[in-house]
Amino acid sequence: MGKASRRPRNERADRSARPLPAPFVARPFEGLPNETDWVAMREIVPAATATVRFAKGKAPEGAPDEVTIATVLPLAWPGLHRESGEVVVGIQSGNGSGDTSRDIAQAITLASAAEAGSPVATLPVSMADTPRLQDLLDTDAPFEMQLHEGFDFWVADADLDADGKESLERANESAIPTVKLDAAPSAFWCRIGERTYVRWVLPFAEDAATNALARLHAAGESHLGEDGRLLGCFRSSGLLIPVWEVDPNSEAADFEDAVAAMKTKIDAAAASTEPLTAAERGAKAGLTNRQVTLR
Repeated sequence: MGKASRRPRNERADRSARPLPAPFVARPFEGLPNETDWVAMREIVPAATATVRFAKGKAPEGAPDEVTIATVLPLAWPGLHRESGEVVVGIQSGNGSGDTSRDIAQAITLASAAEAGSPVATLPVSMADTPRLQDLLDTDAPFEMQLHEGFDFWVADADLDADGKESLERANESAIPTVKLDAAPSAFWCRIGERTYVRWVLPFAEDAATNALARLHAAGESHLGEDGRLLGCFRSSGLLIPVWEVDPNSEAADFEDAVAAMKTKIDAAAASTEPLTAAERGAKAGLTNRQVTLR
């Protein structure tokens, strides 16, 4: 007899009854309105909020009708139940499983159940039976991001304690000036130190987005405006985020036309079904080498 068959039956039953870990999901925000804005808030936007609404009958016990999604909260809390009853969840606080959607949904559930005025300081690891955002939220409701210059939205109607105030001051000092461009969804101008960039979350799967950029790069069409140089790309949540370095003395409004023109080119390149040429394959290899996975 094998070792497994010699174990007591109740021990084997207990092992089989244990919850399974959450499976890996490459695009955790797929199926939600404005998937690219979810990714932007998760990865490249420093200070922003948006409001989500529960699907009918899906609100956790004690939850308000709506929940505020924030980029980050004081002390990197995953969630907060304010004295006013508002529930706020910070989505840059990290994730403990292979499915960010489950992690954020769990933060919403725990923050809703927390006593008013209390934060959710840590999250347990999400399991396979943990609901996802797609299970909880009204996916017909718009997801509209509001950018902030700093993190004063932390305060709301309550005073922070000493640790919270110190965290707020540090966060405001480190906030990267960021402006959302109107010419394309999830395109952002930002200034980091003395350098200026346009970062853009593309709505296509990673490989399709890389192919599109490779076609443009091989054709000499990957510059943004006159001198915006494509540096490389971030990868996150199954999507690609190309980064262009632009004139450090420029302002966000200077790139509306250039981004609109680039959107037209990227959309056309992504729709192409032609095999990549040798030059395009070489460009793709170069772009792939300049891709950085954020998490």
